[in-house]
Amino acid sequence: MKLPLAIAILFISMFAACVPAKKVEDIKRKKEICEEQRAALEEANRKLDEDFTEVNEKYQDLLKTQKVLTRDSIVNGRSMRLISKNYDQLNETYELLLSKNKELLEGREAESASMFRNLTQSQQNLRDQTMALQESKGNLEEAKRNLEAKERNLAILKTELEKREERVNELEAVLARKDSAVLALKAKVQDALLGFENNGLTIEQKNGKVYVSLDESLLFASGKYDIEKKGKEALNSLGAVLEKNSDVNVLVEGHTDNVPYNGSGILKDNWDLSVKRATSVVKIILEKNDINAQRLTAAGRADYIPIASNDTKEGRAANRRTEIILTPKLDELMKLLESN
Repeated sequence: MKLPLAIAILFISMFAACVPAKKVEDIKRKKEICEEQRAALEEANRKLDEDFTEVNEKYQDLLKTQKVLTRDSIVNGRSMRLISKNYDQLNETYELLLSKNKELLEGREAESASMFRNLTQSQQNLRDQTMALQESKGNLEEAKRNLEAKERNLAILKTELEKREERVNELEAVLARKDSAVLALKAKVQDALLGFENNGLTIEQKNGKVYVSLDESLLFASGKYDIEKKGKEALNSLGAVLEKNSDVNVLVEGHTDNVPYNGSGILKDNWDLSVKRATSVVKIILEKNDINAQRLTAAGRADYIPIASNDTKEGRAANRRTEIILTPKLDELMKLLESN
């Protein structure tokens, strides 16, 4: 009876010893699971930190881009104002030239008549002095000196008159050549754009320039600055003419109506829209034609130079236009003016 009791006691002792060992294993396992979860959380946290850093860098890049765009907009505005000022000065010079030419033409006849009257009077004086010389031989030498002096003056007056008439004739010839060049340029543009004229496109000659006006409907969708297919065809035809006439400068002006621009993106108002439309036209003209880009200028006018009332739908449609102003170079004329 004592031996089985001892075995029972030994068995109970071994069982009691196994129970804590199993709990220890469970605790170790739970600890390992916790360690794995902690490591996973640390890895997730690290990735979140990396993502945050990347997003923050992109945000800083966007801020820099915004500053660059703001600066470019300011520079473009200054450039546009300088171009407008130079254009106005050129217009004033042209008007002054026309005025001076008119004055020369009006004054030439009166001046010639005055010089001829002086010549006639001088000749009469010479005759009177000759008679006096016949009456008084003692004054012969003095009369000869007076006669020679008057003859020199007459020669000087005659030379000056001839030079002035020559300058006037040169000026008239240059103006005639300029007018002929403008007429020829207008004819070439009309021939090139024959299929588009009166279909959203008009051609006019004024102030010594050729004005090609294109309605919005021919070039752009409403509020857009990407040029439509039909508009590209018209601009490419015009570009072919400009490529063959290298003595013509080109000013492209974008115009809008007075309805505020409600788009988004880089365009903020009608100023931006008109400038973008003008530059789009310039790029299309240069795209397929061998033209020196220095000859072309793009300018935005927004809604400040309307040609019709903005109170009607038709008037606003007329104001939404792009004007291409072709100006023959005035080098020969300016050199002639400077020499005078």
